[in-house]
Amino acid sequence: MTQRILTRIETALALGIVLSCLVIARESRSEEKDAPGRALPGLQTGQAPWEAEIPNLLARLKAINLPALHEEGNALHIHQHIDIFVDGKPVTVPKDIGINYDERFISPLHTHDRTGVIHVESDKVQDFTLGQFFDVWGVRLTKDCLGGYCVKGSEKLLVFSNGKPVAGDPRRLVLSAHQEIAIVYGPEKSSVAVPSSYKFDEGL
Repeated sequence: MTQRILTRIETALALGIVLSCLVIARESRSEEKDAPGRALPGLQTGQAPWEAEIPNLLARLKAINLPALHEEGNALHIHQHIDIFVDGKPVTVPKDIGINYDERFISPLHTHDRTGVIHVESDKVQDFTLGQFFDVWGVRLTKDCLGGYCVKGSEKLLVFSNGKPVAGDPRRLVLSAHQEIAIVYGPEKSSVAVPSSYKFDEGL
């Protein structure tokens, strides 16, 4: 009887260990998939200004599981505006992020001009995030770093959505229609006036 009980206990412990290993492995894979700052082809980790990194665009789209469309999608069509400030100075968001004219494909996330307007034009309805936009752009964005600017001492990296601070990982911020996003890097007590809205052109 005692031997039988011991065998059952050993079996239960073994099953518990196996299940724990499976859970840890699954969480590890999930964290690796969503890991901010992972090495993407052509990722710019230096100081601004940052160009629309196109030579490695297709490889990055494959890495983040976004399609290279032959034309702009129309299942989901919304726009956001992004302002970036480094040490109190605005950083220009370049035109043609996510567009390869030579190879004739376009990302669902892209820009057409230097106004800071993000175009989300997808062939299917789904959530897109700020982290995905920066991956398409080819600029490092983590909770601690923007390009080559990383949190240290009094230098902070803050992200705002419609004027309100974004808590947690800014990469996970979901893009919504007519959203105003501001990214501010610099001294914790910055004089930057964080915008809470943006006047979009008619039709956007």
